[in-house]
Order: sequence, then structure tokens, then C-alpha cells
Amino acid sequence: MNLIELKQINKQFAGQPILKNIDLVVEEGDFMTFLGPSGCGKTTTLRVIAGLENPEGGIVRIGGTTVADGDKLQFVPPAKRGLNLVFQNYALWPHMTVMENVAFGLQMKKLPKPEIRAKVEATLGKLHILDYKDRYPSELSGGQQQRVAIARAIVTEPRILLLDEPLSNLDAKLRVEMRSELKRLHRELNTTVIYVTHDQSEALTLSTKVAVFSEGSLLQVDTPRNLYRRPRHVKIADFIGNPKINLLSASYSQENEGTGSTRIDSPLGSISLQDLIPPGKGKVTLAVRPEDMTISHEPTAQAAPFQIYAVLPAGSETLIQLQSGDTGLLVKEIGEQDYVLDSTVWLNIDPRKLLVYDGESGELLSL
Repeated sequence: MNLIELKQINKQFAGQPILKNIDLVVEEGDFMTFLGPSGCGKTTTLRVIAGLENPEGGIVRIGGTTVADGDKLQFVPPAKRGLNLVFQNYALWPHMTVMENVAFGLQMKKLPKPEIRAKVEATLGKLHILDYKDRYPSELSGGQQQRVAIARAIVTEPRILLLDEPLSNLDAKLRVEMRSELKRLHRELNTTVIYVTHDQSEALTLSTKVAVFSEGSLLQVDTPRNLYRRPRHVKIADFIGNPKINLLSASYSQENEGTGSTRIDSPLGSISLQDLIPPGKGKVTLAVRPEDMTISHEPTAQAAPFQIYAVLPAGSETLIQLQSGDTGLLVKEIGEQDYVLDSTVWLNIDPRKLLVYDGESGELLSL
């Protein structure tokens, strides 16, 4: 079921377009992440859904009900949209204990005190902070404060939970721990979650769907797996992945007219691909993940020679920087590997793992 629908959403600040014709559907039960660099429009989109910003054009529907119509200037207040929002800065009341902070929303609903206490304690237990219920925010660590903010948001059992970069103030270890908690909570509560982040690791590990933003436009909405393996635009390919994907300039031409076979010439050598669109010839960008290439010490068919420029051990994996003329490539191998600097090796690539993008538009060409 479509729980949230955005149709042709446009938003401007000081005459500058921030959101450009955003069309998006969030299904009930989704963990949808808005991903992109700073200033791409992801937080503004979240705020439009929440009702904290009003669009100049377009429609927002929640549960089939129109809550924002920018053309008719009709907007439902945030409090009546059936959602809760967790901010980046936690926004806890400093004069209230953990118990009082989390109970506040239930008190506004005028629930009986015993029921409020039971719900709050159950929620604090889920987030492993029940022992801190009588402490004040100033007596808690950053990770504990974040758990309190999340507890306050979910204790009222909202149908929709909006999270605006909630982990960005935590250190790396706490971020990983909180990702696990959020994923577990989503499964247990079956709440629809919209999560804003610039951290691709969070997006890929937490989400059922990811919406990638760039300069106010929506480039792709897909599963994390498809987004990683089949990014539809070279901007997405360049943004997703750690270590980053390798990008190479290349040219292509039809080998035999009518066969659908295309030859691509690049620093990797000549590679034949089937059903490359469009026909003819032109410039393309090749993209290949560091883990999708293998290194051999002896020449093999279709392998291109490279020199070992640097070896970067990273514990469970090793990153190898290769160089051939002006072309540099990064290869990832599992385990501890060792290579002699400046020695010659041969790089093997499975053509099925190559992504081919139009040299001008940046759109994916390979099927």
C-alpha cells in the first residue's frame, strides 16, 4: 500500500530552486532513506512531508489524504499528519528526566498514568536505557541521549517515523551500534521510516529502499542491492561505494552492423559487449567496482598490464593502487596481500561486471 506520495513537488528558497519536480512513493512498512551530499534537497523533502516546509507546487498525500497542495495553498498542520520526527540535535527537554521526556507525548493524549508508565518502561527497555529513566539529559552520553530521543518518538506508536541525520553527532562505534538498534526496531514495530543521511553505509545497511538526491532532483529510487550494482547515473555510481568505484573515459563503436556487438576501447584494452545502446559510435564512461577486478602475475588473454603504485593493507582486506600512464585504478582483495612496488601485473575484468555510461548525459547504457 502506498502510504506517502509526492507528486511534482517544487520548493524554492530566495528564488533558488531547491526541489525540482520530485515524484516519490513510500510504501507502508518501508525503511526509506533519502541519500545525497549536503544541499541536495533530501532534508527539505523530509520537512515538506512533515509539514515544516510548504511546497510552492505539487501534492503530498499521506494514507490517501492530501496533506499539502502547493498549487491550491492548502496545508495540513504537522501535528495532524500522524507522524513523529527525530532531529539531529535530539531536542530533549533539559529540565525533565528520561522518563518525563519519553512520557510527554502520551501525557498529551491524556492516557492513564499506569498505562503511560508501562509503555514508557517497555520502550526504554527496547532501547536498553531503562536503567537511566530517572536521569536528566545532561547526565547522559550522546548515544544515550539519541536513544531517548528515539524512544520519545516511537512510544506513541506513530505510523510514520521521520529521522533527520539522527546519528551524525555520534562517534563511529556508536553509529554502528545505533544502526543495529534502528534496524531491529523497524522490524519489531513495522513502522514506516524515512531516514535522511549523507552516509552511504547507513543507507545501504538500514534501508529497504534508497532515494538518491542530487541538486534538488531525484536520480534513482531502488533497493540497496540494485543501487550498488546497477546505479542508473554515473553520479550515483561515483557516490555509492567505499572504496569508490573506478571511472574510466572510453570510446565505443559497432563491430559488425546488425549484430548488436559493440567494441569499447579504453586503458583496459578492447572489450566487446552485446546490446549496448545507442548504436553507432561515441564517448562513454566505464565504471567497475574495485572488488570486481583480479590481478595476475603472468600475462593472460584480455588482461591489461599495470604497475603496482601503492599497497594499502586494511586488516581484513587489501587495497592495491595500479597505474598505467595517466590511468589509475583501485583493486580490492580479501585478506592480507603483498605486492612489490613498481612491479608489472595484469588486470583481469569480467565484462559482465562493467557498467557503461553515456559520455554526455551520464545515463546508464549497459543492459
